[in-house]
Amino acid sequence: MNQEIRLFGAIAVRPAVLAVIPAFETATGLTVAVKWEVNPTVKKQIEAGEAFDLVIINPPMIQDLTALGKVKAGSEVTFGRIGMGVAAKAGSRPLDIGSVEAFVDTLKRAGLIAYASDGTSGGYFSRLLDRLGIADEVKPKLVAVPGGQTASAVGRGEADLAVVPVTSILAAAPDVMLVGRFPAELQSYIDFAIGISADPRDAKAASRLSEFLTSTAVDGILAAKGVERR
Repeated sequence: MNQEIRLFGAIAVRPAVLAVIPAFETATGLTVAVKWEVNPTVKKQIEAGEAFDLVIINPPMIQDLTALGKVKAGSEVTFGRIGMGVAAKAGSRPLDIGSVEAFVDTLKRAGLIAYASDGTSGGYFSRLLDRLGIADEVKPKLVAVPGGQTASAVGRGEADLAVVPVTSILAAAPDVMLVGRFPAELQSYIDFAIGISADPRDAKAASRLSEFLTSTAVDGILAAKGVERR
């Protein structure tokens, strides 16, 4: 059995996955080599020939890669979902985003707002501003930040707020705090699934990691990092 598994995943799941990998490595003696990009980039790089054993991205992308022969047919399993949240610098005054009206008011009053323009979450937020009718007022205040650095931009003082998946906000502590999740009426969960490569270096090892990441044994850790199971 090959001693290294190549895991390629979306940045949004990185904090949660990294929290459980050590337990897998200890239990199996296997090593997991990780690489992270925003969802669209993961898909594009695999399409272009990026080698991997296991991938964690949005389900439609897994299905597209399966159709292309990059992901093994029948290997797709649900990993979990991540909700959207708002981040602020740790120690900032409390903000109310508990209702649609309060959420809109907070965005209007905010200074610069960081978002991941190249990721799934950024696309949703941009469309949400249009739907709420506040795009003209809020979009000029948006600061595009590379995926994985969006929440941290608040801690560095580059923006007053950040709109990003909850996992990224929790991972940016203690410099950044979670103001709250989007109101239920506006919440958009980003779904993630796992797929095994159609040409893995070690199919058995890849399957073991997939089974571990979807097992109930890690549910508590993943929940603490912002990943919800269904």
